[in-house]
Amino acid sequence: MRYASPEKCGISTAVLKKYIDYLDKNNLSTHSVIIARGDNIVLEKYWAPFHREFKHRLYSVTKSFVALALGFLADEGKISLDDPICKYFPKETAGIEREEIRTQTIRHMLMMSTALPKHNGNWFAERTDDRVQNYFQNCGIHYSDGTIFSYDSTGSFVLGALAERVSGKTLTEYLNEKMFDEIGVEGAYCLRCPGGHSWGDSALIMRPIDLLRSARFVMNGGSWKGHRLLSESFVKEATSNLTATDPYGYGNIDGLGYGYLFWRTKNNSFFFNGMGCQLAICMPDKDLILVYNGDNQDNALAKSRIIDGFFDIVYDTVEDAELPEYTGEPIAERELFCLSGAKTSSVAERINGKRYLLESNPMGISEFCVTLNDEGGSFNYINKTGAHTINFGFGRNVFEKFTETGYADEVGSVFVPGTAYDSAASADWVTDYQLRIRVQIIDKYFGNLGIIIGFVDDKVGIHMKKFAEDFLHGYQGFATGTLA
Repeated sequence: MRYASPEKCGISTAVLKKYIDYLDKNNLSTHSVIIARGDNIVLEKYWAPFHREFKHRLYSVTKSFVALALGFLADEGKISLDDPICKYFPKETAGIEREEIRTQTIRHMLMMSTALPKHNGNWFAERTDDRVQNYFQNCGIHYSDGTIFSYDSTGSFVLGALAERVSGKTLTEYLNEKMFDEIGVEGAYCLRCPGGHSWGDSALIMRPIDLLRSARFVMNGGSWKGHRLLSESFVKEATSNLTATDPYGYGNIDGLGYGYLFWRTKNNSFFFNGMGCQLAICMPDKDLILVYNGDNQDNALAKSRIIDGFFDIVYDTVEDAELPEYTGEPIAERELFCLSGAKTSSVAERINGKRYLLESNPMGISEFCVTLNDEGGSFNYINKTGAHTINFGFGRNVFEKFTETGYADEVGSVFVPGTAYDSAASADWVTDYQLRIRVQIIDKYFGNLGIIIGFVDDKVGIHMKKFAEDFLHGYQGFATGTLA
């Protein structure tokens, strides 16, 4: 792929600037945006400290790559999509007699039309030794297989394990061989799950530019520079509306149908869709691709704002002819979202450095103090794991390793002593007596922690809320206390 001015491709730079400003005005935690038309990249923007070479966790975008891997295996004649899944996992499914499980096919699983109950998060809490085995052992019937859509994340993980079992390679090794090397994807890798399998429903990690290349490959119908790699018929099926996702008929952005681990959306478009707004939206009618990476797990409106905003602001303005070259101000460099409200309050001097004792609370925090200065400060506290400090800035982020350690690293759900995640923390006075702190985890695992501390006379209240897949468990709930 090459770079071109937006105007050469029928897109106004002023319109792209309006869209980027719109994302920031909606307080989205954006990490990168890439927009391409045809083989031309017209915008590539990173919000510092993110940059072009940063390999970004894609969460459920990974599922779409699992679908591609199975397409390659089907092309090779090594599987049929109508094979029952039990055929490939005889040991794990031994003793299962229910017909719904015995007849559940690869195609049913690609369409999220499985008979098994949702396994989206249980395996974390269960700390299983083998996630594939865990899926089949918990096989209470949910629906008749092949009938309706029911999001089954672990089912797509099992499909990734199937790709590895049949190919004899890891998921990324197989994709390197079949497409990544050809299209220029560099250094993509996948975290693992207990049992040694790639974390195929959530943990492919690659550069945003490589996600763009992959989306372009799918938009090309499975070919690259005129060289066919994957059958066009499979790609067409995979990105079609094969099952309904919206029982209400609202026409929401992710309610317009589902293919083979690909979502449908507006204007005959389809997209790779991952938690926190990892998105690659393919719009064939105008030969457009939008790649967005960020972490908006805590914002239920974020995805619709990103996608609806793009269709409203950019898509509807795209022309088939070249436009006059843009002569205005360039699109400014961006930095990661931070809290930007008031930097001081009438209670700041009174509470600065004071020690507060807390009653028993879900976070296990026994005491804390807040120290403040003109630029920011620190939240110092003692919990069940010891003494901790979160340093924050006012109107800016403080970047450091998060104070709590010992979470998962290369293998999901397996905690490793000493593992520390990169983080960014900012704060503001959301009211005159309430200090708000936001922590963003920006590592191979993403997460958000919001803290509000209210100071009234000698009393204090704390509310903590976290959005993180399998960490920050001790940072959720309410506490009350008094000045020591």
